[in-house]
Amino acid sequence: MTAIFPCVLSGGVGSRLWPLSRQDRPKQFLPIFDGESLFQKTCKRVQGNGFQAPIVIGNNSHRFLIGEQLDEIGLSAASIILEPVGRNTAAPAVIAALIAEEQADNALVLLAPSDHLIGKENIFLDAVKAAEEAADKGEIVTFGIEPSEPNTGYGYIRLKSGQTTVRAVDAFVEKPNLDKAEAFLADGNYVWNAGIFLYSAKSMIAAFAKHQPGLLAQAKAVLATRTEDLDFTRLDVSEFEKLDDISIDYAIMEKADSISCVPVNPDWNDLGSWSAIWDVLGKDADGNSGLGDTRFLQSRNCLAYADDGLVSVIGLEDVLVVATRDSVLVAHKDKAQDVKKIVDSLKAEGRGEVDAHLRSYRPWGYTERINAGDRFAVQSMMIKPGQHLSMQSHMHRAEHWVVVEGTVEITINGEARLLTENQSAYVPLGATHKLHNRGKIPVRMIEIQSGTYLSEDDIIRHN
Repeated sequence: MTAIFPCVLSGGVGSRLWPLSRQDRPKQFLPIFDGESLFQKTCKRVQGNGFQAPIVIGNNSHRFLIGEQLDEIGLSAASIILEPVGRNTAAPAVIAALIAEEQADNALVLLAPSDHLIGKENIFLDAVKAAEEAADKGEIVTFGIEPSEPNTGYGYIRLKSGQTTVRAVDAFVEKPNLDKAEAFLADGNYVWNAGIFLYSAKSMIAAFAKHQPGLLAQAKAVLATRTEDLDFTRLDVSEFEKLDDISIDYAIMEKADSISCVPVNPDWNDLGSWSAIWDVLGKDADGNSGLGDTRFLQSRNCLAYADDGLVSVIGLEDVLVVATRDSVLVAHKDKAQDVKKIVDSLKAEGRGEVDAHLRSYRPWGYTERINAGDRFAVQSMMIKPGQHLSMQSHMHRAEHWVVVEGTVEITINGEARLLTENQSAYVPLGATHKLHNRGKIPVRMIEIQSGTYLSEDDIIRHN
């Protein structure tokens, strides 16, 4: 039986979904689709039916998010490969092939982005099944989305004429202008390029050997440096940086001979903007979609998102309102793609709202900023059952802890005791301290920091 190794690519950011999507929690990890994220839906989609445990390739800075979200849906990955820097899709494609080949001689790899929504998963899985035979025979199979409109935001694949389920590819076509997109739709032999591929590990490695021998050699050199760290696989930064920053389309698909495509219509959306989010959400009688605590009055075809608090929309049409605790976006739906321009300008100004949410995830739980000034910072903390923070001290700040839920073991200057709800403790400047949740429920605390320097790099770890 053929072994299919799903490789879930999770390195993107999705800046057009700012302010909800940010560097530290990009769009694939946002739990706004029936309480699940796109990453979780992608991983669940490729379970059973001959699929092996997934290989996840993601950004090193998202490692705890990846682990947390897999735990939430009760899944384990075969490998979680941490990319020290982004290197597009060609390098992950061949790295996944090399890893899969280690596991099975006849391994197939299903390379899939983690930030796409597929509404009709059974149709997609049927397409994967239909592509297996071609992939077994050495074809590199891509999945083309049957176009519903002359969309100028996607690359296209031109198919050779024929009525078979798996069709030969004639060419890959860049994003067209509107006139060309309308011509493609009328032609009937063009499909959207979804960036999803099925291939045998051996055939992809052979394709790299022929068309990208340098990248293949460097990928092997990178894998030779791998080390295991908990559930993660780390790669040497200096070796990884030598990999070419190139897409699988440019590196292989436009050069290789045995390329085929399965046209499919699985209700696919890459959710590249807030207007695309509105498209897939449920709506009221006036076409409005609300996420969180939202209200609409005399408004039509609007989207409102409330991260914290209430968002009300009155007398508007075709407007997007996205409110997080530290940023608010208001835009016409026709201008949804221009959110990236705001993000680019904020980056140029060095604004932190682009990179970080107020909540930061850690292996032991999370912290969430409440308020801050020149000499103080207040944050909430959640420590998961059985988890602990490292023994540490600070040179420039003291801390005060107040427990609001659960019981935590605190150690200050070697003295351990329990702290429970409505109890507090003071940690003097320079004192060694540690927090450990030995209980069965999460611990929730308020931490007040005071001192002359409050940045996170003022931490001396003692174990």
